[in-house]
Amino acid sequence: MSLELKDIRDFLAAHHPFDLLPDDDLDQIPARLTARYFRKGSVILQPDITCLHLHIVRTGAVETQSPDGQLLARLSEGECFGVRAMFRGGKAANRITAIEDTLVYQLPESDFHDLAGKHPQFAYFFELMGGARLRGGMQMAEERDEDQLKLMSLQVSDLIARDVVSLPKTATVREAGQHMSKERVSCLLLTDDGGEIAGIITDRDLRNRVVALGLDYTTPVANIMTRNPISITPDAYAFDALLTMTRHNIRHLPVVAAGADTPVGVITTTNLLMRQSLSAVYMAGEISKMDTAEDMAGVIAQIPELLRQLIDAGATSQNAGHIVTTLADTVTSRLLELGEKKFGPPPVPYVWLAGGSQGRQEQTAISDQDNCLMLDDSYDAGRHGDYFRDLADFVCDGLNTAGYVYCPGEMMAKTDKWRQTAATWHQYFTNWIQSPEPKALMLCSVWFDLRPIYGKASLYEQLHRQIVTMASGNRIFLAFMVGNAQSHQVPLGFFRNFVMIRGGEHDRTLDMKHSGVVPIVDIARIHALGNGIAAVNTSNRLQAAIHTSSISAQGARDLMDAYEFISITRLKHQVAQIRAGERPDNFLRPESLSAFERSHLKDAFNVIKTLQTALESSFGKSGT
Repeated sequence: MSLELKDIRDFLAAHHPFDLLPDDDLDQIPARLTARYFRKGSVILQPDITCLHLHIVRTGAVETQSPDGQLLARLSEGECFGVRAMFRGGKAANRITAIEDTLVYQLPESDFHDLAGKHPQFAYFFELMGGARLRGGMQMAEERDEDQLKLMSLQVSDLIARDVVSLPKTATVREAGQHMSKERVSCLLLTDDGGEIAGIITDRDLRNRVVALGLDYTTPVANIMTRNPISITPDAYAFDALLTMTRHNIRHLPVVAAGADTPVGVITTTNLLMRQSLSAVYMAGEISKMDTAEDMAGVIAQIPELLRQLIDAGATSQNAGHIVTTLADTVTSRLLELGEKKFGPPPVPYVWLAGGSQGRQEQTAISDQDNCLMLDDSYDAGRHGDYFRDLADFVCDGLNTAGYVYCPGEMMAKTDKWRQTAATWHQYFTNWIQSPEPKALMLCSVWFDLRPIYGKASLYEQLHRQIVTMASGNRIFLAFMVGNAQSHQVPLGFFRNFVMIRGGEHDRTLDMKHSGVVPIVDIARIHALGNGIAAVNTSNRLQAAIHTSSISAQGARDLMDAYEFISITRLKHQVAQIRAGERPDNFLRPESLSAFERSHLKDAFNVIKTLQTALESSFGKSGT
């Protein structure tokens, strides 16, 4: 790699979310970039300009304005724009202007999507920027409002992550740099003789004001610091801090004691984002840099707190499930990367697949493993068996260590039966569909919800299309699936009273998973398979089923509403347990709900009961 490309590579590695990428992929990006220079005042994007690149600011700054001229954002070194335009078919929504002489790197759309497809944490960061394509502009606006409301309830003191890191302003540039490196901080406060703030320096200051100008490292740090920096008090709201930082285009904000200039800490844009629902991005970023499952376990242990934040912020169960599942995907991908480094490159192509709730992207605070390996048909057990056995053991053991416990039914890639060639998997599915005995139906509830996580996804995608086609044309199989789905009865009696568990550890509770969530997942799966729908996520399956004849549009919408209400009630129950210091579970006491919530829960169960019965008329009944 040339010195110029290495410089670009190092620049990307120092900025989010490129710092989430493995070294091999990061090394490839610089050669794919085009550099463009814009003079101050130049219009870079506007609604009549097609945008088919991700834009990365190398030097300078740009300003984003809405079509009516309202200032939306100012972006500087290391920040990106053009994402929403790419998600809108290249149509820019806003006007972006250079407010300084600006150098921009442009990454082609195809390369951007390749990276997003390979790395969930990278995709998730940009999905949040361009998420209007997935959730609609109004919903994104609502989510931004929810985040702002959340910041209005937090005080700046809640955001201070560590004690003050400072030096006297008489220190040299070398001493300042050494202290920042030792303390692993991106900024340093400089104080005067009385201990009050005299200035601040950042990593950027050291690059731009020292290294770039060739200053001697014995230069007093006072010569390059920003004097009398803008500050805020601990009792101010986090929203005010974010507003201050946005208005002044700064990323580090000193916190000083009320009525004095004595520093008590520093908050950064990262601190603010970590307190919003976007914190999963940073959790994923940390996981992607870790080299042991033990380290990953520390991040995964934060999922209950993340879930609490998401529910407090008003997230839907689908959004919460997607975010929590992203972390499981990231742990899996990182373990596979580490496994390939440990055991060497794979001898034949493979794809790692997640099943069950991870496959559907519906995980909660309680998750075990459901995974498998699909190998290229060139696989030879004698030559390649040890490699993939060792890799599967390494990943499954790592997942268990990280917090995703072993599947009680051993439906994992470390089990020989679930580590097979694509041809063998095709035979598995063919047998299950053509001979739907009870065990086959149980296996279908996991393996018909597969999703590629890492490796050569096309190995599975081709098979998935064949499976869906095969299942949709087999009425006997679908009838057996209906019978199996109806075995999961909702806990509702003849007079609409709750039928609770009697006796044992969970006496007088409702099992919100097996009596509420699972029946809807089953119904959605049957409508998807019966109509050739390739979607795996439950809500996506029901949304697609609206356009079929097997379920009425109103019935599908009612079931989606029931699914959301039951799921969010289950999540709120788990969050309440987390707050109480208890281990979250699925067993809800009805008396913990308000009368209004109990009434709606009965309505939701009744919807399930009605649509379970309706399955018979659409797909027949087992044994008929």
